Amino acid sequence: QVQLVESGGGLVQAGGSLRLSCAASGRTLSSYAMGWFRQAPGKEREFVAAMSWSGSRTYYTDSVKGRFTISRDNAKNTVYLQMNSLKPEDTAVYYCAAKTIYYGGDSIYLNANEYDYWGQGTQVTVSS
Repeated sequence: QVQLVESGGGLVQAGGSLRLSCAASGRTLSSYAMGWFRQAPGKEREFVAAMSWSGSRTYYTDSVKGRFTISRDNAKNTVYLQMNSLKPEDTAVYYCAAKTIYYGGDSIYLNANEYDYWGQGTQVTVSS
């Protein structure tokens, strides 16, 4: 089992940047596909970005393409979400998630229901 802890959220002005971190304990993240999701007040949780277990494949929701970057450092057992050119509509609680990979293949996963483990979330607030 793996435990995930997000950090790096905060209050930033529109156009600014933040880097979210998702630190794992319990097991190495190299066996997991990873994802970032977010949930704004009154809205459902939505997909933001995903990375395959190898790190070779990534995918982003259209609204963050070109602004956000997902990355991982297996040596630090940490996944990151670099967020640039932030907009007020990016305001949400951001969650990282891990999906156990049992067999070969290098898929990415876009559906929250496909993930096995979740962090507690970190608040990102972008002021206009």
